[in-house]
Amino acid sequence: MSNNKLAVLNALDTARTQWYHVTAIVIAGMGFFTDAYDLFCISTVSKLLGRLYYYDPANPKHNPGKLPTPINNFVIGVALVGTLTGQLFFGWLGDKLGRKKVYGITLILMVICAICSGLSFGSSARSVIGTLCFFRFWLGFGIGGDYPLSATIMSEYANKKTRGAFIAAVFAMQGVGIIFAGLVSMILSKIFLQLFPAPAFEDDEIFSTQPEGDYLWRIVLMLGALPALTTYYWRMKMPETGRYTAIIEGNAKQAASDMGRVLDIEIDEEHDKLAQFKEVNKYPLLSREFFQRHGLHLIGTMSTWFLLDIAFYSQNLTQKDIFPAMGLVHKAPQVNALREVFETSRAMFVVALLGTFPGYWFTVFLIEKIGRFIIQLVGFFMMSLFMLIIGIKYDYLKNDNKWLFATLYGLTFFFANFGPNSTTFVLPAELFPTRVRSTCHALSAAAGKAGAMIGAFVVQSYTLDEDSKKIQHAILVLAFTNMLGFCCTFLVTETKGRSLEEISGEDGGVGHYNDTQMSSRPTGARQSGRMEAI
Repeated sequence: MSNNKLAVLNALDTARTQWYHVTAIVIAGMGFFTDAYDLFCISTVSKLLGRLYYYDPANPKHNPGKLPTPINNFVIGVALVGTLTGQLFFGWLGDKLGRKKVYGITLILMVICAICSGLSFGSSARSVIGTLCFFRFWLGFGIGGDYPLSATIMSEYANKKTRGAFIAAVFAMQGVGIIFAGLVSMILSKIFLQLFPAPAFEDDEIFSTQPEGDYLWRIVLMLGALPALTTYYWRMKMPETGRYTAIIEGNAKQAASDMGRVLDIEIDEEHDKLAQFKEVNKYPLLSREFFQRHGLHLIGTMSTWFLLDIAFYSQNLTQKDIFPAMGLVHKAPQVNALREVFETSRAMFVVALLGTFPGYWFTVFLIEKIGRFIIQLVGFFMMSLFMLIIGIKYDYLKNDNKWLFATLYGLTFFFANFGPNSTTFVLPAELFPTRVRSTCHALSAAAGKAGAMIGAFVVQSYTLDEDSKKIQHAILVLAFTNMLGFCCTFLVTETKGRSLEEISGEDGGVGHYNDTQMSSRPTGARQSGRMEAI
């Protein structure tokens, strides 16, 4: 331990795993459960919206109603735009006001907007879709705040031996949320289907779309408010993190009191090192000091998350269009509206359960053994390999070997989550100093959502009409972006087994070279407090 290390920080790093750590994982994780459910449940009902509001009986092709491409992309992608904006705003606010003060606001916003999304009003398609998009933007805004705050809070609570596993466990609740998005839609659509049977579209174009479906999609969206409501009270009971209280607010006594209250540890109150500690770490984000020490790391976390989310969200948001090619669902004219929701939800649930979900928990159990760096490299490489195989052999897999197609497709999800989808969330919560940790995580996550928007607005356009050549080209492009992510991973470094202060250099680096920093400056220069802003 460095001579500059505060006792409260050392106590947090060496604390044994306790019940409160588990509680914190659940409290933060339920936010991610809600985030994933709200972001991905729209994929289960977007085709239903097309049948309900965009069916044209004069269409000579006699196809079921379908959301026009720009509207489909906007309905699905507008929450991502809100998420990106929310990440930047709440991430910055988390560093300025504290993690706890902002944490409850994001949850309230998610609850209100999830309910309002289901209450989208109006008598025309334009008004219903318009209000739905409005509320889903603000839903995404609240979801965005959960990314940097949950990751930062968990990293600052955890001990250094299990920190990666704890942060990954919080993020793994995203997998549970994706499963429940498919499961809830599947159960509800099956109930509605039993109550309101109808012929297939090819048998009766008009009566194949049950008007009761208008209640189904609203209920699916509104149920996203429930998990957020259940954790609001417990979020408000969480104290501010000891690191923020000690390092940013300069109150080591309060930090010791707060952490001693929720964790079974004894912490000495100390003030003599605090002023020196704060002086060493007062440089702002937009400074030469920050860039020299953490600039490449920030470029690395932003670029890898950006490239990962192009592929990851393209997979998740376009799977409803790829399922027919895999033989997991019937073609649209062969089923009625509610049956289409049921089959899409069922396929999404199975892929998430067998492919998506296990990958998250492989990361949780192995991240402290293998390390973040190797998991991310292998994940990107395997995703690229499987997508390359699918892209090259697409026609063969689609026509002659649908089960192999489904297996390869599921493996891309597995290695996304036992790979960069988890590690790109973990690393930004560890690499950067306390003063800017939430902001840097927000910048990295926002870069990811920019990639997700490319998936929603660009890649998805190639899959909507289920054209084999377009889907094949899209998959090959995604294989290439994953390979770029593999290369950009070399801009970040391993953080396993180190304290946050060792990793970021906040402890002053006394007595040893900190190989997780990009450059090592003399201690005297760091302690002078003369940081040159750009």
